[in-house]
Amino acid sequence: ALLDLSGVHQVKGTWMGSTTLPCTYTPSEGFTQQTLSWSVEKDHSTSTIFRRDDSGDHVLLSRFRNRVSVPKGSEGDVSLLIENLEIPDSGHYTCQVIWRSENNSLITRELSTMVKVVKVAATKPIIRAGELGLTVPVRARASLTCVARGSPPISYRWFRSTPGGKAQLLSSQAEMVWDSLQPSNAGMYYCEAENK
Repeated sequence: ALLDLSGVHQVKGTWMGSTTLPCTYTPSEGFTQQTLSWSVEKDHSTSTIFRRDDSGDHVLLSRFRNRVSVPKGSEGDVSLLIENLEIPDSGHYTCQVIWRSENNSLITRELSTMVKVVKVAATKPIIRAGELGLTVPVRARASLTCVARGSPPISYRWFRSTPGGKAQLLSSQAEMVWDSLQPSNAGMYYCEAENK
């Protein structure tokens, strides 16, 4: 099993998440890695995404720029990391490594992996209720934290009810902090959680 690539046949990734396409080999004495390339086949045409050679790492498809990388410095690990997965990233990916032997002959190996990008069911944020009705001494430090579960990313906003039913926006963070509470801080506060 000299210079064989190992990996998996299929990888599932979640939309907007990241996934690694494993491709590894055991370095062998007398063989030097010359080039590594990752290509993708979609609709019967193949395009090279990534190439590593003497001149460095190159991302050749603009839609993968800043989204793909291969580990550096760990010889034998040429796995491809794809970040911020898009639905069109689904397809057939091929890892190709070419080695040069001491007598200058070239050896090529390829390994293919099917990538399927799936959307996860989005869930509305559900806020976990905290203590209702806090009594806090004047000049004390206090905070209110909003926690919700659901599909990320979740953004938070804190409001205070003012007379006449108007809401005053106080914070766009999950946590609202007072360093020194004053009697004027008494009132009704509520939190809103929102995702896509």
